[in-house]
Amino acid sequence: MYPIISVSNLTKSYASGLEALKGVSLGIRRGEIFALLGPNGAGKTTLIGIICGTVKASGGSVTVAGHDIDKDYRAARTLIGLVPQELATDTFETVWNTVSFSRGLFGLPPSPAHIAKVLKDLSLFGRRNSRILTLSGGMKRRVMIAKALAHEPQILFLDEPTAGVDVELRKGMWELIRELRAAGVTVILTTHYIEEAEEMADRIGVINKGEIVIVEEKAELFRKLGQKRLTLDLQRRLDALPASLGGHRLTLASNGHQLVYTYDTQSERTGIAALLNDLSEAGIRFKDLSTQQSSLEDIFVGLVSQK
Repeated sequence: MYPIISVSNLTKSYASGLEALKGVSLGIRRGEIFALLGPNGAGKTTLIGIICGTVKASGGSVTVAGHDIDKDYRAARTLIGLVPQELATDTFETVWNTVSFSRGLFGLPPSPAHIAKVLKDLSLFGRRNSRILTLSGGMKRRVMIAKALAHEPQILFLDEPTAGVDVELRKGMWELIRELRAAGVTVILTTHYIEEAEEMADRIGVINKGEIVIVEEKAELFRKLGQKRLTLDLQRRLDALPASLGGHRLTLASNGHQLVYTYDTQSERTGIAALLNDLSEAGIRFKDLSTQQSSLEDIFVGLVSQK
């Protein structure tokens, strides 16, 4: 299956000399939720801006459903809905009118039924006649999403969509995103809430310093890079690790009251049996143990720090 978005060797340099993107190549599959992660200044917003036509690339190419974003801009842009980080709404206009106006910008006929459904899905229908200036920050964020959905796009870019939104509304947005994916909409998400990507994404890409570090299925990412930690609660405090335990990947924690052992879940041998035997020979006793799987945040931090 051909990707609905194809990015090839994309570069972006500014007059200041900053290289925001350095030969980025990426394919987004039709109907997936793709999470793009990266620290501040990594190039996420620049990449989205180029695909959506708001930023001019220095080099490379982008196609959207086969349409080149430069040569066939109108066809490509019609397929895309964009929710930017910045809140940019018509302050003195009503919710209904501003969302309806966004639909008209794409040359589509009025569709009160579609606008009503979008507002209901985003819990905005009850405020449809309210002016934007009277809304909370979270509601304004939802209006931005409604504007992006007004013209029924096949692709939706969400650049930090839940920034400033409370936990309950965030979970409501997660459900809406799943419904959009089920309806065939491709969703590209950038977020600083790592748990949001872990919860929502089918695939995850990490970008850092203008370069793609990795793109992988979420489950495969955990399989390849995930680790487990075995935490032992000691009966007696240790001031330092004995030399006899130097061959194990151990760290002292909790002011010497815990030993933490990190191991690869994919290796044939975890080394736990050998560790427990060496602990016994060293006279170290523990009263409890627990295991914990690496989170996406752990993997992300590891990838970025390696880069």
